[in-house]
Amino acid sequence: MRQALFHGPGDVRLAEVPVPSPGAGEVLVKVEVTLVCGTDAKTYRRGHPLLLAEAPAPFGHEYSGTIVETGEGVSNFRVGDRVTSANSAPCGHCFFCRRDQFSLCEHLQPLLNGAYADYLLVPAPIVATNMFRVPEDMPAERAALLEPLACVLKGLEVGTPGPGVTVAIIGLGPIGLMLVYGAASRGARVIAVGRGRHKLEAAKRMGAEHVIDSDGSADALTAVRALTEEERGVDLAVEAVGLPEVWDFAIAAARKGGTVNFFGGCEPGSFATVDTYRLHYEELTLAAAFHHTPRHVRLAMDLLKRPDFPHEVLITHRYPLEELVLPLRMMSNELPRDPAFIKAAVVP
Repeated sequence: MRQALFHGPGDVRLAEVPVPSPGAGEVLVKVEVTLVCGTDAKTYRRGHPLLLAEAPAPFGHEYSGTIVETGEGVSNFRVGDRVTSANSAPCGHCFFCRRDQFSLCEHLQPLLNGAYADYLLVPAPIVATNMFRVPEDMPAERAALLEPLACVLKGLEVGTPGPGVTVAIIGLGPIGLMLVYGAASRGARVIAVGRGRHKLEAAKRMGAEHVIDSDGSADALTAVRALTEEERGVDLAVEAVGLPEVWDFAIAAARKGGTVNFFGGCEPGSFATVDTYRLHYEELTLAAAFHHTPRHVRLAMDLLKRPDFPHEVLITHRYPLEELVLPLRMMSNELPRDPAFIKAAVVP
């Protein structure tokens, strides 16, 4: 089969490798589509100490496809099932799992990796906990959004956006747009802050009441505050970029007594600044959200089953497996990208 292998930063090659055979509890999936995520692009640029510890390594994890072989002991799935899954599953017994902090599980390995290929071997813990059948009428591209949507739903539990809550979503990549959709669907008043006409239009389609074209400047901050009661700031600011300066912007956008959700992950060694006076005397709540849990994966699958889920707003470009490097290079700013580009699908 064909499989994309990461050899080093900026070096991804398509190779012919043997089709794997599933072991106990595992399933082999014929890949129908794999989506390119921001983590893949960051991995392409600089590698990843956990996902790609040893090169050459397969990668890619947002997928959907059809089971073609099952390993010993698999009873909840069968050959011919259309499926999708998350990229990990918690062990259920470590320090963090015993405290219901499943996203911090110390034994998330083996992570699912290698979806940029004709076939994908899904590890047994994921098959047992975080794999789902895909309805026949659900588009494969929508089903492949399961994992990032699960992360979004977990993130939306910080600050509990709902009716009467004004939320600023800062950053309008695919994750930011799904955060817009999730917050708006819960009845929150959403202010979407991002760059580019196409992404701002997409944010409106995802449910944003207001959009602000911004580069994180002070003018954008003024514009956000101008849309809030007495210009006090938002009840909840969600950072969905992963840059320290945007973390600073999110803190500044929150009102006294407000909440800031640091959803976007920054590079190791990065620092954001906090005015300790504001933090204490204005009773700011600063929180972060990372990864997903089995509960959020199930909720994401339920949401994807809604016929009105707007996956077509998110997935704007498609490439054959042979051209995987093109969207990776565009997302890494090595190549110019179509201004309408939001998220790419790779179709083997």
